[in-house]
Formats: sequence, structure tokens, C-alpha cells
Amino acid sequence: MDKGQQDIRQEQLVAWLALALQHNEFSLTTASADASFRRYFRVHLTAKDGSAETLIAMDAPPPQENCEPFVRIAALFGDAGMHVPKVLAQDLAQGFLLLSDLGDVTYLSMLNHTSAPSLYHDANSALIKLQLASKPDVLPDYDAALLTREMQLLPDWYINKHLNVTLDEKQQAVLQQTFEVLNRNILAQGKVYVHRDYHARNLMVCEDNPGVLDFQDAVYGPITYDLVSLLKDAYIGWEEEQIIDWCVRYWQAARKAELPVPDDFSEFYRDFEYMGAQRHIKVLGIFARLYHRDGKDGYLKDMPLVMAYLRKVCERYIELKPLLRLLDSLEGTKPQVGYTF
Repeated sequence: MDKGQQDIRQEQLVAWLALALQHNEFSLTTASADASFRRYFRVHLTAKDGSAETLIAMDAPPPQENCEPFVRIAALFGDAGMHVPKVLAQDLAQGFLLLSDLGDVTYLSMLNHTSAPSLYHDANSALIKLQLASKPDVLPDYDAALLTREMQLLPDWYINKHLNVTLDEKQQAVLQQTFEVLNRNILAQGKVYVHRDYHARNLMVCEDNPGVLDFQDAVYGPITYDLVSLLKDAYIGWEEEQIIDWCVRYWQAARKAELPVPDDFSEFYRDFEYMGAQRHIKVLGIFARLYHRDGKDGYLKDMPLVMAYLRKVCERYIELKPLLRLLDSLEGTKPQVGYTF
């Protein structure tokens, strides 16, 4: 969307807000924009007694975006006990929503070695609340077709467009075999509601911690997905010992809550790692697509961390070694010696 179209959309949004707010005075500032076409504005209201209040306006232009899933899943996750924005007014045809404001302090801005244990504890607790509310046939299934379509972003965008490499038949076969190996593990995991982007940029530090954003693509699928999004975050990295510690704490709480996790932690951690491999394959493709198709270069700096996660898992598991050798050949790097479980 070019600058002129954005200005027209903003004028339409202001006109809609005037009606939704019953012509009370307000002003707008930019709150954030995400990796899609959505934009968010902070609505500043001043009451007659001089007190100030802020709300959030979402601009999700049709036909590129659809607000209906956001409204539906906000209600679903809110009923589960997650702290999500309340939908105060909506115009699905125009693609406008008015939401309660969860503030502007992200987990990413506050995470450090001192704050992390408490923040991740809260995030794990919120995740377990959501998972306990899970029921089949409410959200779309995270099935083999969707998992594979996501992983296909790696050859389509990272390998083909970003590295400018065309895979031969043997290399393509390695990728397909890897996708099948990952799907076999992932589809056998216990199923719950999956936020699908549960990481430090979408979690807000607030009174009822955490505030949770960007859940409109939620599905019903593998129990490790949101945990791996959180602990192997594309935007902030931690030592593996620390990740394992937080993973153990989640697993213990999940078992106590009788969620569908394995009784053996080593089995759970393998599931966590395989799920991470799928996500990081997808994320590399998404970041490349954001740059080459959408002109957003801000995600390029996050690629090395995501690739490091993927390589580490591939080094560890024999089934994933062929993918590591393929990555080595594409990147021109030497194989690294590591332990195999």
C-alpha cells in the first residue's frame, strides 16, 4: 500500500472513530505496524475532568486482511483467561477495530537476565491457561498440509530468492524427506490451542501479565509450538541451559495440569526441538519473503539467530543431518562437530 492509499485509509479510520467514540475529542499517534498490512494507532482521549485514556485502533485493509478471526479468537482466548485486548467497536467491512490498550511495553524491551525468570513464568502460566481451555473443531487444524506449506517457504524464498540457488532433484528430495520426518513427530504430539506467534514482540508487560497480541492466526495443533516460539525466539537468544530450565518448568506445570505432554522430559524436549526446526525453517522463508517481496529489510538482522537454532537441532539428531549437510553446501560453511542423540 503506497503513501497516498495509507493517507486515505487513515482519513476513513478517523471518520469511523468519530462515530464510534460519539464525537468525543481524540487524537491519533502511531502505535505499531506488523509484518502484514495491518497498522495500529493509539487513540488519545481526554475526559471532561481532564483525565486521559488511550485505546487502540486497528486498520486492517480488506481484501488483504480480515478482522473476523481477530474478533472471534479474542473472545475465545479471553474466555480461556488470557489477557487479550477487548473489542470495543468493529466495522469488519471497512477493516476497522477499536480495542482496549495493553500498553506499549513489550517483553522484548524489558527482558534481561534479572527480569526473564519472572516474565517467562508469567508467559508459561498464561500459555497453560489457554491450553487447558482447548477443544477440537473450534480452530483450524494445524495439519500436515499447513505444516508443509509453511516449510516450503524455505526453498521458495530463502533458498531460491535470497540465496539465488535452484535446488537439483537430489537436494529437493533431502528437503522433502526432512519435512516428512518433522511432520511425523509434530502430528503425533498432543493437540491444544496454538497462538502461533507467541514471542517477546507480541507479549506486553502490564498489570495482568502478560498482555497477548497478534493471535488472529491461531490453530489447533502441537502442544510444543507456542513454547518453542517463546523460548527459541527469533528476536532474543538465550543459552541452551537456560532454555532447558524454562522448558522443564513448563513441562512440570503442564504435567501437573494434566495437559497432553510425555511423562519423560527427554521425549518432550525432542518434540520441542523438532517443532523448533519446523518453525525456524518457516521463519527463514518468511523473513526472506518480507525482504524480497515486501521491501522490509528489518528482519534480515534476525536471520542468523534463527539459522543458528536450526543448525543446532540438525547437528543433534541423525534424522536431520541431511538437512544440515544441505545447508552447509548452500552456505559454503564447513560441517561442525556436535553430539548426536
